[in-house]
Amino acid sequence: MSKSNDLIKAIKDKGKSLEAEMSFFDHLEVLRWHIIRSVIAIAVFAILSFSFYDFVFNDIIMGPKNLDFWTYRMMCKVGDLLNLDGFCVQKIPFNIINTELAGQFMLQINSCLLMALALGFPYLLFEVWLFVKPALTDIERKSAQGFVVYASILFILGALFGYYIVVPLSVNFLANVSLSEEITNQITIDSYLSTIATLTLGCGVVFLLPILVFILSKIGLMTPEFMRASRRYATVIILIIAAIITPTADVITLLTVSAPMFLLYELSIMVSADVKKKKLQAEKKFYNQ
Repeated sequence: MSKSNDLIKAIKDKGKSLEAEMSFFDHLEVLRWHIIRSVIAIAVFAILSFSFYDFVFNDIIMGPKNLDFWTYRMMCKVGDLLNLDGFCVQKIPFNIINTELAGQFMLQINSCLLMALALGFPYLLFEVWLFVKPALTDIERKSAQGFVVYASILFILGALFGYYIVVPLSVNFLANVSLSEEITNQITIDSYLSTIATLTLGCGVVFLLPILVFILSKIGLMTPEFMRASRRYATVIILIIAAIITPTADVITLLTVSAPMFLLYELSIMVSADVKKKKLQAEKKFYNQ
């Protein structure tokens, strides 16, 4: 009799394991389609960028190298208004060269892919949300409502800040660093493109800090008390990051780059405090039932 029960139990356990395996492969199938749709979206944006490549290259990629770039014009106006000597950009002394046979072809491919990634980032977030959403509870779905919109807005603001503030300030400073008149700045196109892409997309990711703090606060790994107590350390870290991004002794430039980071940190504290407040209200409501 015991052997018969053991056999039935073994059959049930085997059935459960098969059901779990099917569920796992079902999830893989769902993930596969999310990835396929994301790749198609990136391909569409890449083709769109390729179709308007003259604008992409001349106005976007080469923009921070031209003296008539919007940021440089604004710097000249601010310099004249505040009587700041040397604040107006007079020259960007470097030439862009290609050192590989397929360099210009790969430049076109890589720049189109980077543009597609930047343009398609909101859609990629949407696909991530569609994949994660079924695993969330109704309360979690409600609390995470608007995730794609908020994250997209923050990323776009960060990318614009990186492109119009961080990139031109960095390009201007690094191009004017001269250790000797015997050294001529000949910058490869790969180095130039990677610098612009890294700073632009990197700032876009950095601006997602409130979203990260929101997630960490929801799972209990971040509290507003901890962030307030760590404000002095965060200040030092932000200034160091700003100094690395724009390696210049100009205080105005340093404060211009670090100011949005301070605002993001304070916004993250508010987000964490709001999450904690809602948690306490939910617990109070649960215990008062």
